[in-house]
Amino acid sequence: MALDKAPANFDYNSTRNKLILSEYGRNVQNMVKYIVALPTKEERNRYAQVVIDLMGFLNPHLRDVADFKHKLWDHLHIISDYQIDVDSPYPKPSPEAVHIKPAPLNYPHQRIKYKHYGKTIELMIEKAKAIEEPERKRHMVQAIANFMKMAYVQWNKDSVSDESILSDLYALSGGTLKLEENINLNRVDFRPNNFQQNAGSNNNRGRNNNQNNQNRGGGNGGRQNNNQNNRNNNQNNRNRNNSGAKKY
Repeated sequence: MALDKAPANFDYNSTRNKLILSEYGRNVQNMVKYIVALPTKEERNRYAQVVIDLMGFLNPHLRDVADFKHKLWDHLHIISDYQIDVDSPYPKPSPEAVHIKPAPLNYPHQRIKYKHYGKTIELMIEKAKAIEEPERKRHMVQAIANFMKMAYVQWNKDSVSDESILSDLYALSGGTLKLEENINLNRVDFRPNNFQQNAGSNNNRGRNNNQNNQNRGGGNGGRQNNNQNNRNNNQNNRNRNNSGAKKY
């Protein structure tokens, strides 16, 4: 028999208060709320210690964390929305210390002059310009030029002249860094990554295996071809014997 009147009040999670620390569950939050409403501090201290022990049982992995008890008492204050008045063995945390906003990230706004070299090259050039020792500076500049050539080849598979790299280095450094015109930079070749090489070799190996299987016979079709070849050879031998016989 259908009910004449459905219950009017349902306790949905959507109508409840938000869980402050979901790892402890709603029951712990309700117990903390009950402790906050207790009239005497002695009762609040006694019940708070029971809840602290329960929170430790619910999260045993926290026992390996340094200051295990300190963290539990901090969580107790956070669950109570910093309203619980108990004698805590640790300082009471403040909302400002718990909810710290990270500093905003400073995004670079300067434009990269040659995008195929990247921003790292520009930073390396600035470091090289600050070096005062001539020999060390020369080695640093040559290393930068070799790196520029490697970065260029990654974007353009065609060969690049050393003069072009040295010209770009001179422009990026504002005319302060340069090498001898007859210097030879390291030879750099464009190579595909290992995944592409392995994929290509695996595909070729698979095609070769399929071709070999077909050549071996591929089942009954191969045996039939071999039998047909044998019959043709036997027929050719008989024809030679007949043509070579003497007539009387």
